[in-house]
Amino acid sequence: MEIILHAHHAEVTESLRIQAEAAIRRIAARLHRVANAIVRFISDGSTRRVEIVLQGTRTRSLVAHGDAYDFAPALAVAVHRLESQVARVRTVRARRFGPHGDRAG
Repeated sequence: MEIILHAHHAEVTESLRIQAEAAIRRIAARLHRVANAIVRFISDGSTRRVEIVLQGTRTRSLVAHGDAYDFAPALAVAVHRLESQVARVRTVRARRFGPHGDRAG
């Protein structure tokens, strides 16, 4: 899996980059089929925004964003929203395919 970090009009600390990469790897491990992830740090005036896009190999992309006055809380919001989407995807997949991966009838 490739993780791409973009900083648009923003200066992002190394510790925040490491935190973002760790969160993406943790979330991607739950999905099993993630081709790449794009994390965008956007600064617009006093608002900081973090957008995360997980692109799967067989599924549609999952997109989450968070807005705050600083990048750390914005990243936390985006990660939380992405985790909620992953939980929903896993629940739907479990209902559809059963606990062992075969089609539930």
